[in-house]
Amino acid sequence: MLVDSLDMKLAQATNRRRFLAEAAIGSGALIAAPALAQSIVDLHLPGGPSERPMTSAFPGKGNMILQRIHPPLLETPMSVFNGDVFTPNDQFFVRWHWADIPTAIDVEAFRIKVHGAVTRPLSISLAQLLKLPRVELAAINQCSGNSRALFQPPVAGAQWRHGAMGNAKWLGVRLRDVLDIAGVKPGAVAVRFGALDQPVVAGAPDFAKSLSIDHARDGEVMLAFGMNGEQMPLLNGFPVRLIVPGWYSTYWVKMLNDIEVLAAPDDGYWMAKAYKIPDTPGANVRPGQKDFPAVPINKMIPRSWVTSLDEGQAIAFDRSIPLGGIAMGGDCGVAKVDVSTDNGKTWYKTTLGPDHGKYSFRRWDAQVPLTHAGPTRLMSRCWNTAGIAQPMTPIWNPGGFMRGNIETTNIVVG
Repeated sequence: MLVDSLDMKLAQATNRRRFLAEAAIGSGALIAAPALAQSIVDLHLPGGPSERPMTSAFPGKGNMILQRIHPPLLETPMSVFNGDVFTPNDQFFVRWHWADIPTAIDVEAFRIKVHGAVTRPLSISLAQLLKLPRVELAAINQCSGNSRALFQPPVAGAQWRHGAMGNAKWLGVRLRDVLDIAGVKPGAVAVRFGALDQPVVAGAPDFAKSLSIDHARDGEVMLAFGMNGEQMPLLNGFPVRLIVPGWYSTYWVKMLNDIEVLAAPDDGYWMAKAYKIPDTPGANVRPGQKDFPAVPINKMIPRSWVTSLDEGQAIAFDRSIPLGGIAMGGDCGVAKVDVSTDNGKTWYKTTLGPDHGKYSFRRWDAQVPLTHAGPTRLMSRCWNTAGIAQPMTPIWNPGGFMRGNIETTNIVVG
């Protein structure tokens, strides 16, 4: 049984300390990316240097695209998404805000503090958390800036291509159940979440995000300790991380250790100033535009990708070829996916794979015609169950957030 297996692993961890290798995120052993590089990959980026090191030097991780060392930013290669719709834990992307990340967790001493506008403040141990009713949910974790490197003109920030995302089956407990034990006071409006990672600059704000009280208590937001049938990897948030299905991963707080119920809106830096998007259709503004209204980033939008062929791949000409990929509905399910091999002039239906829930990736496949030899643009377009489809035209905003237009995979047909 998955539950028994996880209990056993967590129990074994109780009397020892979990360590990340110092060579990965310690202070002295790692100086530059070339020391980690085992090969180089070309991400085909339009706005800047495209080559990145590939490395498997980080504990618990297989071959990953190295975007940054301090803090660790590891991108999942697109080829991984052509396998199972659930992203393997050892190739699940990694993104931290601060470089001062615990390299050891004493699980026996670990506690989650629940305080603020509650009638019964709590200090919950991992053992106590494991005794609560459990839930499992499939959900995509996607960085707000996924695909930022494709924004034109370029914007500052981590220059991800498409691999700052992953899909997993998360096992944990409902946040609502924990809040009910603490007893939320009347008039509470939000819940703020803090973590064990710390700023490396004096005076910098601790990373913390918040949800409205109704969202926090919706029964889907969860505190997870299991991931794809295994113990949560340390780099992905061990021992506990917040899961906010359908929302961008900035809210999915890793190494969660603090839950504060607020009687007033959160005016902290990470909600009031960071991760803000234009309050405009599609979060779209003109490059250089200023003084636009802004709101905190929130729900994800539909996206889809071709995964069966790589960018720049050469194939032999045939009258038709098999094509496959993945799609996501954002904050709801995938309704359909169409594909094009002629730059969007003609669209063909695809067959959707099994439905693992509205927050999960969904596989699509099709047999599509080729009309000519030479450079060919492959496109996929997702509609979600709310009737929202991917647009043809890319958006732009200064944060490089919420890219969701139809993506193109360029191949060469011989």
